[in-house]
Amino acid sequence: MKLARLFQPRSPLFWLMVAFNVLSSALAWVLRSWPLNTFGLWLVGGLALANAVMGLWLAWRLVRDDASRRLAR
Repeated sequence: MKLARLFQPRSPLFWLMVAFNVLSSALAWVLRSWPLNTFGLWLVGGLALANAVMGLWLAWRLVRDDASRRLAR
């Protein structure tokens, strides 16, 4: 696994990861700034967590070493 593989501006996965992370940051800001009722807190919090998990999953896909897949071909 190489951390340098995380920055791949030509890959659509990289831009999806950036979008998910920006959106989860915006949702976290909404949670901190806006007075929401209980349903709104659960909804926005769940979306923020789902976006963070998706961003981490895409980062893992970008970083992981694909040498085993190249050897299998």
